[in-house]
Amino acid sequence: MEHTFFSDGNSKRISWIIQSDDTTDEQDRDHVDLYLDKVTNEQSKYIALHAGIFWCIGRFIIENEDTVNVMLDSKSMYKHLTEDNENSDEFIEKRTWYYKKLIEQRKLKIKYHLIESRDDLATILL
Repeated sequence: MEHTFFSDGNSKRISWIIQSDDTTDEQDRDHVDLYLDKVTNEQSKYIALHAGIFWCIGRFIIENEDTVNVMLDSKSMYKHLTEDNENSDEFIEKRTWYYKKLIEQRKLKIKYHLIESRDDLATILL
């Protein structure tokens, strides 16, 4: 199955939306105390991406070997994930490592798309 996944985050909240066939699931969360007002917006976007994909797998929305179109509104995040470069932020590197392990274990086909911030559907949930 093919899905379209949007995610966003700020220092207080994370959110994600997944579209699959004729269904759309939306989720938003306050950051846990460990991250609340302690992470940058960029770090929060990585948290939202990882947490959202993990949630979608746990809810059986995303299944093994599915294709996921990941919509990113951050040029640096897009570049980091598509070019497989290291990020100087250790927090981001750890989130990326866990996220990539999840993709590998589930044999997901990930396609990254750079979008304008105004087109990120998950932003309205923050």
